[in-house]
Amino acid sequence: MRGISQESFAAGRERLETLLASRGTDAGALGDALFAVTDVLTANPAVRRALTDPARDGQAKAALVDRLFAGRLPGDAVDVLGGAARARWSAAGDITDAVESYAVSCVLAAADDAGRLDAVEDGLFRFARTVEADQGLRDAFSYRTAGADRKAGLVRRLLEGRAAPETVRLAVHAATSPRGLRTEQVLERLVQAAAERRQQVVAHVVAATPLTTEQRTRLETALRRRYGRVRLNVDVDPAVLGGMRVQIGSELVDGTVVGRLEEARRRLAG
Repeated sequence: MRGISQESFAAGRERLETLLASRGTDAGALGDALFAVTDVLTANPAVRRALTDPARDGQAKAALVDRLFAGRLPGDAVDVLGGAARARWSAAGDITDAVESYAVSCVLAAADDAGRLDAVEDGLFRFARTVEADQGLRDAFSYRTAGADRKAGLVRRLLEGRAAPETVRLAVHAATSPRGLRTEQVLERLVQAAAERRQQVVAHVVAATPLTTEQRTRLETALRRRYGRVRLNVDVDPAVLGGMRVQIGSELVDGTVVGRLEEARRRLAG
């Protein structure tokens, strides 16, 4: 993915992370819905072209998303896809790659929230090595071999009860929707995605009012200068006066009026 597609992908990922950090978002269900969208886009070149046609207005493309998916998918999944449709893409296939990546991010976020991200990364790595070392499994999972349901059933027989549910979900996707790659190649990409998410620093932000996109961007930029990869989890508490409170691990970065006054008092007290 290059140029304008990369910019659109990054903007969509930022919106998705904001959604995942909000209360009430079921990350696992959203991931399942976006995987279903990925399958639709993969199987329907005409839909891909319609949603990425540079000659069509972005709002018209978002309206097409509503006509195709509203009522069939959760509202947050329709919103994510609508945002992708409003963006510009260098190639029609890039929107499929983006939605698939967003789906993976959702499943990994669900694992992270449940404290299973390390286990998911390890489980995917081990399964990739198992498939790579077994010619019978490589043949069974080959993209040239028909039978998505059969492949999904085989993954579940091998992993259910032995791996985290998110590992099973992602492994099923790798086996049934490799999109021209070998299953072990898809699994390796998933391992990398899990590792990248695990290496993020999570900043717990409490603000008096919901952050605007501009405020969120400024905060992320400032934190990344100090901490590197940062993911924001934002809560709203009207009791926070005049700013926000940011907790990163055991470190409190207090930007509230109360925090600044307390700091001033400490300095005056010597």
